Amino acid sequence: MSELQIRKIVAGYDSAPVLRGVSFTVPHGSLTAVLGPSGSGKSTLLRVIAGLNRPVEGAVVVGGRVLSGPRVHVAPERRRIGLVPQDAALFPHLDVLANVGFGLPRAQRRATRALDLLDMVGMGAFATRMPGELSGGQRHRVALARALATEPDVVLLDEPFSALDAALRAEVRGQVRQVLRRAHTTAVLVTHDQDEALSMADQVAVVDEGRLVQVGTPAEIYAKPASRWLAQFIGGALVLPGTWNDGTVVGPLGTVPAVLADGHLANRGDTVDLVLRPEQLSLRTVGSGGEGVVAMVRDVAYFGHDAVVTMDLPACEQPLQARVLGDQQWRPDSEVLVSVRSAGLAFARQ
Repeated sequence: MSELQIRKIVAGYDSAPVLRGVSFTVPHGSLTAVLGPSGSGKSTLLRVIAGLNRPVEGAVVVGGRVLSGPRVHVAPERRRIGLVPQDAALFPHLDVLANVGFGLPRAQRRATRALDLLDMVGMGAFATRMPGELSGGQRHRVALARALATEPDVVLLDEPFSALDAALRAEVRGQVRQVLRRAHTTAVLVTHDQDEALSMADQVAVVDEGRLVQVGTPAEIYAKPASRWLAQFIGGALVLPGTWNDGTVVGPLGTVPAVLADGHLANRGDTVDLVLRPEQLSLRTVGSGGEGVVAMVRDVAYFGHDAVVTMDLPACEQPLQARVLGDQQWRPDSEVLVSVRSAGLAFARQ
């Protein structure tokens, strides 16, 4: 079993710490996305796992085997870890099959394993092509096949889709996820793309300023963020001030049902921050009946399947954003009635 354990990793450059006690476990055969803004330490963590950086403290353990730890540092080439880099990094002078077989013993380089892996990633018909003849998505699939060729215990993916356009990125990451599942490979994806992390991963580990903020399933990270910062970092949450009233928050949107975030306590009358997602806001035409607060539409961003409506609310300093179905037509400078369709998440003021 190739379970990956990250144990209290402290690491950095020139004695300046970048990672500060990061710990989490990647179960065998699953994919964990390490998500965070630029400079958060996620690339340093990938280098520590790969053996390219030696941690100051802590340990990296794969399948019970210590790769980094006190007085232990296994060389990168002996770690049984595959890497899919950001730019695919195929050898331009080798054809696709030779690229996949490069890490194998010479006698196996053009044997059935390399061909089988190309078939697995949907590139079997391109075995004799040169890298320059491939599209960006095809190059990344070949890079994944090459990373899997030596049957690694863990595969690391270093923002492998960032150079692709949006439509191709969504297609390729779906293909990569299917390949990893079929291969039952333990994998770590490093990314700053929230959609990528939430859609691909079994588990998301969020890091910021070198510290682990929260680890959990994509649903847990999105619905139950551990902090206001994480709520706003994931999914563009709206944060409104309000007064706690034992199960509701009274604020700019009226009385809204809410639950307190884990670890937060509040008494009746305390000021709290209410976190709402754009899809929790419901819009109706003024005069259509029902409860709600009147807002003025500032802008509508249409995406086909849905739209994001930006509104101004007199009692609110920041604009509101609601995500609605694409067939709902709202016009700038028109009034709408805003209500909340489900409970929000309240954070007590510290």
